[in-house]
Amino acid sequence: MKMGMKYWFKRKYRQIERTLSFLPLIWKGYDWDYRYAIDLFQHQLKRTEKSIRENGIHVGNKNTASRIKTTVDLMQKVYEDEYSMEHYDILQEKYGKLNWEFIETGDFDENGEPYYTIKNTWERAVDENHNQQIEEESRQMRLESNKKQKRAHKLLWDFIEHNIQNWWD
Repeated sequence: MKMGMKYWFKRKYRQIERTLSFLPLIWKGYDWDYRYAIDLFQHQLKRTEKSIRENGIHVGNKNTASRIKTTVDLMQKVYEDEYSMEHYDILQEKYGKLNWEFIETGDFDENGEPYYTIKNTWERAVDENHNQQIEEESRQMRLESNKKQKRAHKLLWDFIEHNIQNWWD
C-alpha cells in the first residue's frame, strides 16, 4: 500500500471518530439556545487539551494543555451556575429545607385566570417573622452570589480572549 493511501485511511478514520464524538451533543442540541453552542465549544476544548497534552510537540505544550483544562473547568462552574447557587446550600444547611407554594394573589388576568405569587417557608423558621428575616438574608446572599457569578463569567471570557490564539500545536 502506498504511503498516500495509508494516510488517506488514517485521516478518514480520525474524521469519523471526531464526528462520532460530537454526535451526541449535536443530536440533543437546538439552535435557539446559546448553551448548546457553549457545550460544543467546551467539548472541542476538551479534545484540543487532550490532543496537545498527549501529542503536543511544541515547547510548553503541557502548559498550554493546562490553560485549556483551566478554561474547561471554569466553563463548567460558570455554566452550571455554581457561583449563583452556592448561597442556597449555605442557607439550607443553616435553616433546613426550603418549601415553596403558589398562592393566588386575588388578581386576575384578562381571561379571568388568577395570578399567583410564590411563598417560601424555611424548615427551621420558628415563626413568620423569623421566616421573613431568613428571606431577607437569602435575598442579600443571592445578590452577592449573582455578582460572583458575573465576575466568574467575565473572568472566563477574559481568560479565553487572552489565551485562545496560543491554543494550537
